[in-house]
Amino acid sequence: MTAPSPLPGRILALDALRGIAVIGIVWMNVHAFALPSPAYYNPLSYGAIGDSDYRVWLASFVFIEDKFRTLFAMLFGAGCLILIEREQAQAGGTPWRAHYARMAVLFAIGLVHATLLANNDVLRAYALAGLAVPLLAGFSARALVAVGVGLLVVHLSLGLTAFGGAMVEFYRGYQGSDALLFMERQFGRDPAAIAMLLEQGRESLGERMIRRSLGIPAQTLTLIAALPLNLAAIALGMGLWRGGMLKGEWRTFHLQRLAALAALVAIPALLGLAGWLVAEGFPAALVGPVVLVMSAPFDTLLGVSYAALAMAFLAKETVLTRTLAAVGRLSLTNYLMTSVVLASIFAPWGLGLFGDVTRTQALALSFVPIAAMLVWSPPWAARLGQGPFERLWRAGARALSSTRKA
Repeated sequence: MTAPSPLPGRILALDALRGIAVIGIVWMNVHAFALPSPAYYNPLSYGAIGDSDYRVWLASFVFIEDKFRTLFAMLFGAGCLILIEREQAQAGGTPWRAHYARMAVLFAIGLVHATLLANNDVLRAYALAGLAVPLLAGFSARALVAVGVGLLVVHLSLGLTAFGGAMVEFYRGYQGSDALLFMERQFGRDPAAIAMLLEQGRESLGERMIRRSLGIPAQTLTLIAALPLNLAAIALGMGLWRGGMLKGEWRTFHLQRLAALAALVAIPALLGLAGWLVAEGFPAALVGPVVLVMSAPFDTLLGVSYAALAMAFLAKETVLTRTLAAVGRLSLTNYLMTSVVLASIFAPWGLGLFGDVTRTQALALSFVPIAAMLVWSPPWAARLGQGPFERLWRAGARALSSTRKA
């Protein structure tokens, strides 16, 4: 995601990489809009009726799910550091007031987005994690990468501690414990939970706003729990910028080597985790820790691989690169507008297809907002530069920063 300010001397491949990240987020989010939440992680929960649906789940788990969220967060971290470096060079001193104003406005935008459209909004998580960026801005590239790795270890430790009890109970053959029942409701096939979620998916916009507004405290706790993982990706993106990779300074050979090494570690590991879930029959006690915790290091590695490949092959100005770069320049607007399109397809105030499509059909429908982005972004970026929500973010942050100064 770009910082809310026009930046001279843009890097074409970096903007194109942002475009790829936004497109990948749509492939992730479509199942959150189309199906009850347990089905986002577990194909046996809902929406899988044929072999193609299980193949879609496998492809998503290995190549999409959380890889593009990680990539989006990495680019957010790089964007924050770019803007801080520019402001320091132009005005001197430490531009932390402006940075914190940007994070406050971004959190507000994300809160509205989550309440109205997408309960899985990432802007709030990035804004909270972004509060730590000033503490990291002076670090070297190696130190930033080390911080990212350390935070991934923290995420693994906390996640396995939280889910470990349910995993032990599953393998010991326990039945009906509170931990296992909780996991079944969140990641499994509990009929009552699925029925409740289907009913929620068909509520009116007003009913949804009230329910989600009442749930803000619980959602905030979830965001706090995800801070180590999101900050790990942000720190890694800052390190890759400071180390020159995201600046386009690395030779193609080095980019290709990094992409290959990261993918060679990540893909077999993710296939192994997927095979473990299939072999065990997708028990909820394993689905949660596998998709949310154990896959995280490999999701991150594959996100790095995607970044390296994009920087290696999108540096030349082609029609494809220019189109993706336009999508990336409007990344905040495109992220929010894809939620509008997906809601118009699946929400009851739109076509009302929530719960009525398979996993494969949902993936096919994801190309509707993707096509819209690819069509509208180039002419908008060419004529007006920033998107409307980038302008809103910039104006809101400037107003807040000026108010605080006064």
